[in-house]
Amino acid sequence: MDFGFTEEQLMIQDVARRIAQEKIAPSAEHHDRTGEFPLENIRTLGENGLMGIEVPAEYGGAGMDPISYVLAMVEIAAADAAHSTIVSVNNSLFCNGILKFGTEAQKQLYVRAIAEGREIGAFALTEPQSGSDATAMRCKATRQADGSYVVNGKKSWITSGPVARYIVLFAMTDADKGARGITAFMIDTGRAGFHRGKTEPKLGIRASATCEIEFTDYVVNADEVLGQEGEGFKIAMSVLDAGRIGIASQAIGIARAAYEATLEYVRERKAFGQPIGAFQMTQAKIADMKCKLDASLLLTLRAAWQKGESEKHGGRFSNEAAIAKLTASEAAMWIAHQALQIHGGMGYSKEMPIERYFRDAKITEIYEGTSEIQRLVIARNETGLR
Repeated sequence: MDFGFTEEQLMIQDVARRIAQEKIAPSAEHHDRTGEFPLENIRTLGENGLMGIEVPAEYGGAGMDPISYVLAMVEIAAADAAHSTIVSVNNSLFCNGILKFGTEAQKQLYVRAIAEGREIGAFALTEPQSGSDATAMRCKATRQADGSYVVNGKKSWITSGPVARYIVLFAMTDADKGARGITAFMIDTGRAGFHRGKTEPKLGIRASATCEIEFTDYVVNADEVLGQEGEGFKIAMSVLDAGRIGIASQAIGIARAAYEATLEYVRERKAFGQPIGAFQMTQAKIADMKCKLDASLLLTLRAAWQKGESEKHGGRFSNEAAIAKLTASEAAMWIAHQALQIHGGMGYSKEMPIERYFRDAKITEIYEGTSEIQRLVIARNETGLR
């Protein structure tokens, strides 16, 4: 076993860390408070290859591996979770699916624009009445005689929806077939029939714009189908496996920021004549925080490594991704909670970033598969029972 990183992996980590510390961290409080989309910072990330980390160079990306993606995501999330959400969607949910299932023309048109940071992408699976049960979707795409489709319906909680130029959409093309009746499409939001709803006022990751979208007789051309008709559910589940590695990485970044802030605080804050870090109850919390943080990172790196192996030799990495996502997201929530408790009143104040870490951590237990869904995925993979 080799726990070292390659020179290329350390290079992309260093680039991400530099941008995170110089650009993202100084503006994080502003973007959280205002909810303003950080377009300038996203453009900078794109110009440095961080919006298409695993995208091959011929499609405008950095051409790196899944390990590099984890290392970069952790650095960005440690500076601000909202920025890392945007990076995750563009890398994992948008580019990944098109690279795996798209045509050459689709890769050149959609992936290049996103990987270079010129446009923003989004992923539309969730609906107002169907979250974890994706097969209950009502958004429909009706095939026409000329091979095009007419789309009608709503999608909700679309990350980057208010600003996205292109969207990977999942719609029902044959309701009688259930999961096998779902098809994936490429959507250009500048076309007639596409409508954006209000931006959602969220608890955390506030600078990551989220909204409902609606389609009214939106026409999708035949060459804008991603994969084949009826492959949508398979594509969505494959993409979510990769996405869960991104969210695990995000959770680690949030947890690391909360942990490092706590270490600094317990060394400086004094009570009863000594630093509070000298008290055994505080030390126990610090030890548990460190163990959960390291375990989450190692499990996420394992999932990323397995993803890389699957790309070379075939096979799945859904179990490893689910384990990493479940462990890291729950660790982030626990670590942020303990960090706030140790900081006391200062942790509850908006004058320090601890309360932001606490708010941001919660979403990692919800999106791209709730903790409950992760447990189902893991248990079913382990037992073979459905």
